[in-house]
Amino acid sequence: MLNRRILRIKVFKEVYSYAENNSLTLKEALSEFDASCEAVRDLYLFMMSFAVPLAREAVSRIEAAGRKFYKSEEDLHPNTRFAANAFSALLAEDAEFNKFITKKKLSWDQYDVLIRNVYDSVCSKEWFKAYMEAPESSLKDDCRLFYRIFEEEFVENAELEKILEDLNIYWNDDLAYALTWCCTSCKDIARTGRWTLPPLYQSEVSARKGKVVDSDRDFAVKLLQCAYAGYGKYYQMVSDSVSKFDKDRLFTTDVVLCAVGLAEAENFSEIPVKVTINEYVEISKFYSTPKSRAFVNGILDRLIRKLSDEGKIVKKND
Repeated sequence: MLNRRILRIKVFKEVYSYAENNSLTLKEALSEFDASCEAVRDLYLFMMSFAVPLAREAVSRIEAAGRKFYKSEEDLHPNTRFAANAFSALLAEDAEFNKFITKKKLSWDQYDVLIRNVYDSVCSKEWFKAYMEAPESSLKDDCRLFYRIFEEEFVENAELEKILEDLNIYWNDDLAYALTWCCTSCKDIARTGRWTLPPLYQSEVSARKGKVVDSDRDFAVKLLQCAYAGYGKYYQMVSDSVSKFDKDRLFTTDVVLCAVGLAEAENFSEIPVKVTINEYVEISKFYSTPKSRAFVNGILDRLIRKLSDEGKIVKKND
């Protein structure tokens, strides 16, 4: 589930916390790292489970219409395609899925306003109207519909963001990634007819397919350990490589990105330098200032070259 980009981000966040508070121990950082990784999958489960109350909302609207004193033709003969969709029913009846939902205490029961608002938004879309008007229905069609819902209805939803922020401190930045995996599950369910829990790390997904790959968790733990152990050294290297004027204006975020990048370059001989630099430049776009991209790129390129010339960085493919 978690790829190396998101693992690098989580390591960066732990090292940033250490840079802001040097009393944080490596043991505490590793514990926080594991908790933040597991939280991504919890968020994925929470968002997947939204399919069930969304279908129930459709059912309740049909039932409410049926109780009207004066009923329209639509009230008398409602379109129940979405209310009875196979995707929501599959999740509602899946014992394994519900075991995880219950164990994690994940529930949308308190958030009926959001459910109603999302349902209204979905109903207004042309792709939903086309779905409702189609002559036949199937699990594949329902999976395609929910793929679209996960893809379009939740990102930049302020109401949802507030809910997630209140529920879990780790969920602030991971919604888009969790929704990507909801979409992946939609495709998998359409193909196999069943839901399966994604492995926590992407390397486990590859291993299930018979591929021999290095453990992504081992990579992240080693990176965090090396960045922690060498942070003082890397901070000094970054500080020494800028002018006295710029030194006073260094952003902690940029220093930490460079420090983690240097730790990766120095301790992972199998990862090309270009890959490492590109990764932290990309992360800087989301977590630092508009000028950080050029700064991180320039500092990492310069210092990695220096360490390579000194024989402290040696790559297997060089």
